[in-house]
Amino acid sequence: MSKYRRRTALAGVGALTAGLLLAAPQSAEAANLIKNPGFETAGTDGMPYCWEKSGWGDNDFSFETTSDAHSGSKAMKVTLTRRVDGDRKAMLTESTDCAPAVTVGKQYDLGVWYKTTTPDANVTLFRHDTSAGWQYWTDVKTLDMASAWTQATVRTPEIPPGTDRITWGVSVYGTGSATTDDYTMDQVPDAIPPAQCTGTNDQCTNGSWSVLPTQNPVRSMHSVVLNDGKVLLIAGSGNSQDAFNAGTFTSAVYNPADGTYKVIPTPKDMFCAGHVQLQDGRVLVLSGNKAYPDPNGTHGYEGFRDSYVFDPKTETYTRTNDLNDGHWYPSATELGNGDVITFGGLREDSTGSVTAERFSAAQNQWLPTSQVNQTWSYWGLYPAMVLMQDGRLFYTGSHVFGNNIPGTGSAVYDYNANTITQIPGLQDKDVRDQSASVLLPPAQDQKVLTIGGGNIDSNPDAGRLTDVIDLKQPNPAYVAGPPLPQGTVDLGNGPVPETGNQGKMYVSAVLLPDGKVLETGGALHNRANPVYESSLYDPGTNTFDQVTADPQARGYHSSAFLLPDGRVMATGDNPGNGSWNHNVSIYTPPYLFKGPRPTITSVISQEWKYGDTQRITVDRPIAKAELIRPAAVTHSSDPNQRFVDLPLSVDGNNVDLNVTNNPNLAPPGWYMLFAVDANGVPSVAQWVHLTGPTALNAASPHVHSFADSLSGKVSGPGRKRTAQQVSPTLSGCDRHYGSINVCVPTVFPSQVKKTTAARCAWLQQNDYGRLKVNGGDDPLGLDPNRDGVACGKGDVTRR
Repeated sequence: MSKYRRRTALAGVGALTAGLLLAAPQSAEAANLIKNPGFETAGTDGMPYCWEKSGWGDNDFSFETTSDAHSGSKAMKVTLTRRVDGDRKAMLTESTDCAPAVTVGKQYDLGVWYKTTTPDANVTLFRHDTSAGWQYWTDVKTLDMASAWTQATVRTPEIPPGTDRITWGVSVYGTGSATTDDYTMDQVPDAIPPAQCTGTNDQCTNGSWSVLPTQNPVRSMHSVVLNDGKVLLIAGSGNSQDAFNAGTFTSAVYNPADGTYKVIPTPKDMFCAGHVQLQDGRVLVLSGNKAYPDPNGTHGYEGFRDSYVFDPKTETYTRTNDLNDGHWYPSATELGNGDVITFGGLREDSTGSVTAERFSAAQNQWLPTSQVNQTWSYWGLYPAMVLMQDGRLFYTGSHVFGNNIPGTGSAVYDYNANTITQIPGLQDKDVRDQSASVLLPPAQDQKVLTIGGGNIDSNPDAGRLTDVIDLKQPNPAYVAGPPLPQGTVDLGNGPVPETGNQGKMYVSAVLLPDGKVLETGGALHNRANPVYESSLYDPGTNTFDQVTADPQARGYHSSAFLLPDGRVMATGDNPGNGSWNHNVSIYTPPYLFKGPRPTITSVISQEWKYGDTQRITVDRPIAKAELIRPAAVTHSSDPNQRFVDLPLSVDGNNVDLNVTNNPNLAPPGWYMLFAVDANGVPSVAQWVHLTGPTALNAASPHVHSFADSLSGKVSGPGRKRTAQQVSPTLSGCDRHYGSINVCVPTVFPSQVKKTTAARCAWLQQNDYGRLKVNGGDDPLGLDPNRDGVACGKGDVTRR
């Protein structure tokens, strides 16, 4: 990479408050991997040997080898006198002679002596990928302003697969100067012996599932991990029209500490609402179910405008002001300033909402439509909108019900510019109904994984497709990921191995504290044929490792999520026959069978700010620490789920954690803080509160120049309109048969012949029971004798 093309090297910063800068944990002189660490040896182009000028953007700058040194006779001074954007930095030269060689999986302690006149200075790392070449890696430390020589140390993350060298330096991206000297880099010695298995060999390899003795008392399809460690389980009517007609709307709070449930009075039918944690820990619940579909097809589901907040302290709901539109099945994404933006869903008249809504954190209310940028686009139902590091939103292509949006199926939405740019590469975009998408660990890498999916309109076998996109690229595009592992599928006569391209929809994906992703649950067809399969995805190697499967069916209306103790909880399943699985499963990942857990023995402060250095103490060495945003998941969708790396400065059992200064990487709110040892074994989480946006003091958040050369089709605001017309059969259920709780598919799986006998046999295999015909129509031909009962004795005479 040319030194003039380091656009991805831009790193922004907030003020560092009361940072604790520690001495290096071992002798720098013993094994310093930096050549010419004090700039004493001259090189070419006016720069010292093994150092180069780097940076980009619209700014006025200077590089100076100065005699104002920490030791010896020379130091490097980088100054910005005017800045519109970009940065400048002195970096170790990208060459085999000068860039330090590194070992995959190892960590390195970096040290630098510095003086600064700007709060906008940061230690920035690049890495050499043996396939892709030099590329920006990450920012690891914000430097406090210092008028006297001060030493900063920080430990790198583990060296990623495919990396053979790194280079680094101090970026200056605000007006002022940074003078640096005496760089050090040392490999961290192995801290602990190899892990010892504390369970069976199978548990240490695959983890284990257990089913809790107490069932979930409510038909919950929404799961939110609260900042006290409890779990809010929202059912509303629980997809039961009988409960809806009776006005029986429920939620429950589950306490993992003692296994108890507390049923919570629920003011409205929050069945298929949207939800997201606000920065103060309350849960914003938006819209929900105003009406179930009419069997005669005059209307489908309807979404109301009501909105509520749930307070974990009082365990009660309080109404906010109304939304501007109804949004049954909406998105909900928190922005870097604490606001919430939402799209899609169904309006009060069953049409699709084209109204973007914004909840103001400052005003604690939904803004009028006139104060929210509008493109008048219909994004579908539960569109997965992931916040990017520059404040734009990435629509991943994951959604619920039917086909994807027109075009390529994924897009970048820029709220400020009010534009939508299509992103290419998503495979079979119209077979990604109830796929799962996650921003992969760490969030700083800006990679998204999309897993599986199907289509309730055509009801094919759900697929094995996965796709990965690197949003750090100038013009990012999805590339095919590894296919999902295959499990067993229950086609009506017990589980059998999946074959061909059979995969699953209704996927749950959970970020784990060791940096992997658990994908679990799913089904082969629309609300039928559960698939039993779980695997761990490793972002570093881009591979799936199949593990023990949840013994419970987890299809439609199921969810899985991380608990603060590092285990995963899975709930729900609502097949087409209208039944509900109240059993709750707990997955204990393999890392909990690999020896004793590290313990966070103290957290100096629970209140964190952007750009901070926060000290914790641990009982033994750790390899990494991270913030994981607690789950708010439904229908395979949790676009706010994220894992934020916290680079370390280590001094024995004292560890200083370097907090990102970019609220778009870690939107304000409560997070689970995990400390993880070299074997991937995590501590029990401590809760910390990342406040904002007022926590950004002297400097602006550092935004990288990623995804800034998009070449896809761009669209701006369309003509103002009221709604998008959608079919009343949008949910894939034919309401001519059975109660409203039952979902007879509008299209049967392709293996089922289009005969009354074959369809009735499939319904019998899937336990649909007696099905009354609603009205005079029989579009699926299930009541040939016209007695008002589908698949009755007189309807199927021969098979």
